[in-house]
Amino acid sequence: MQVEVVALQEESVILRAPLAPNINHRETVFGGSASALAILAAWSLVHTRLAREGIASRIVIQSNSMHYDAPISGTFSARSQLAVGANWGRFTEMLKRKGRGRIEISAVLDFEEGIAGRFSGEFVALDAISV
Repeated sequence: MQVEVVALQEESVILRAPLAPNINHRETVFGGSASALAILAAWSLVHTRLAREGIASRIVIQSNSMHYDAPISGTFSARSQLAVGANWGRFTEMLKRKGRGRIEISAVLDFEEGIAGRFSGEFVALDAISV
């Protein structure tokens, strides 16, 4: 996929990938590549935030949905953030107390200054004891 990290911040992770290794028969980005980039950006946000807080865990995706708004015919990016209503403090508290926490993360696929797709996923973090 040739994924590149563009930005790694407290509130957002942005990843980018070129068209060539992700191309389909219509000369646009393969839907699986677009979805994978969004999932990776979302997973990376959870991973980096937990690492910054010194919380060791194993993160898995439990469920997700992906909506494609426009074809992508060039380099594209995925920008992740906490979903509206997601409570990071409650997530980490449950992880520390129960050994398992769930959080919803959203991501937007960007292409040429526009939104090409939208991702929503629920991630589960398991502490080192649960792993």
